[in-house]
Amino acid sequence: MTIKEKQQEIIDEFAFLEDWEQKYEYIIDLGKELKGLPEDRKTDDNLIKGCQSKVWIDAEFKEGKLFFDADSDGILPKGIVSLLVSIYSGHSTQEILDSDFEFIAEIGLQEFLSPSRANGLMAMTKQIKFYAVAYQLKS
Repeated sequence: MTIKEKQQEIIDEFAFLEDWEQKYEYIIDLGKELKGLPEDRKTDDNLIKGCQSKVWIDAEFKEGKLFFDADSDGILPKGIVSLLVSIYSGHSTQEILDSDFEFIAEIGLQEFLSPSRANGLMAMTKQIKFYAVAYQLKS
């Protein structure tokens, strides 16, 4: 499934949720499904700067694709980073770089978040793009 198809799937799922309480619960449930990171990968290098909670994103490049792992000490940020990981993990660096984050606006996520959480979300998306650039330069 392409990144765009995964984004559309998320947009469709959010469309069925009637209010933000249900959307909030959905995001929290995503976070509960995230396997997380072992303690030795929760390093300062993997820590996302600008998040209200601690959020870590790590990436591994194998067989021409980037695979992301993430974790957070906050339940909502963990759900948000889980959402991003589910969309962007397992794709080539070029696919990630060619993609956008417009689905975030389409599901209204930024409107739902406090300004500091919205800044954290933007920091997470920038880190995903950063990993794509870094691994593309290495390959």
